[in-house]
Amino acid sequence: MAPSGPRSIKRGCQRVLYWIPVLFIVLIVAWSYYAYVLQLCIESIEDTGEKVVYLLVYHVFFIMFVCTYWQTIFTKPMNPLKEYHLSCSDKELLEREDRGESQQEILRRLAKDLPIYTRTNSGAIRFCDHCHLLKPDRCHHCSVCDKCILKMDHHCPWVNNCVGFSNYKFFMLFLAYSLLYCLFITATDLQYFIKFWMNGLPDSQAKFHILFLFFSASMFSVSLASLFIYHCWLVCKNRSTLEAVRAPVFRHGTDKNGFSLGFNKNFRQVFGDEIKYWPIPVFSSLGDGCSFPTCLVNLDPEQPSSPTGSNSASKGAAEGRQFPSKPLRESQSRLLTSTPSWTESDNTTNTDKKGASNPGMTIENEA
Repeated sequence: MAPSGPRSIKRGCQRVLYWIPVLFIVLIVAWSYYAYVLQLCIESIEDTGEKVVYLLVYHVFFIMFVCTYWQTIFTKPMNPLKEYHLSCSDKELLEREDRGESQQEILRRLAKDLPIYTRTNSGAIRFCDHCHLLKPDRCHHCSVCDKCILKMDHHCPWVNNCVGFSNYKFFMLFLAYSLLYCLFITATDLQYFIKFWMNGLPDSQAKFHILFLFFSASMFSVSLASLFIYHCWLVCKNRSTLEAVRAPVFRHGTDKNGFSLGFNKNFRQVFGDEIKYWPIPVFSSLGDGCSFPTCLVNLDPEQPSSPTGSNSASKGAAEGRQFPSKPLRESQSRLLTSTPSWTESDNTTNTDKKGASNPGMTIENEA
């Protein structure tokens, strides 16, 4: 019991240190507000119309930036559902077995009724020794948060939080509005930045704020633009940062495009179906974070049904072969059913429909 004291103190100090990058961002933003609103708009800009327009547009970007940043920081990452956690009896059974094939047999038995399609590089069931659970697809254990995070993208020190299924949309909006915030400051401050070097500004402390405001906003714009473009590419490909570094492994092998459904469906999986919710920091992502539709043709035969939306999956669901875990949301089901055909079963469906519309042809074929 003695080591628990120093360990808890160390953990508490780490939690305080983790907030330093966030505090740095807050201080930078607070100073930028003071420099832009007070020193630039109120003190330096003489034209009233220009001043009002700048302040109105600035505060729109500022409010959206702050709201999305807040949501990204304080939205708790989602953890796997209880169906993926091992029961006490299963834990004891797993601990009694030697490390090796016997444990994998137990894990395969537990995973056969769950929508798990990814594997380790060696083809084994993905299991977390720390959380004692079967990892859902795209779920990873965060060493900083010390828990498994659904659709984990990365742990971001600038928000002191894991970016995953629950807050990835907020993170994307945060990047977008922070980039617009910096670009707007850079564009509107440019003419006064030029006046500074031409000695066109009054000799006051405002000119130094204008100078450093332009430098800081332009530098942040470059870094934010590169990061935002990269994550836009990830959204288009339906990949996380971890999956871009190391492609997910399925039963048939590694497939970096295993979860990609096309640009439109990939985008809607993050931002949702309703356009009115896309630009605001309200959760609208599709699915439950534990299971995701795939575009794979070579499916895992050990699983009770398929996430690809093929006829065989629909038939299996109709026969009552359902996952014991939380079912897919209606919005995610639409992703499955509206997915363009990747398998021959869709062509078979079209042939059956044509046959049904021409009974004579059906009787002739059966004969």
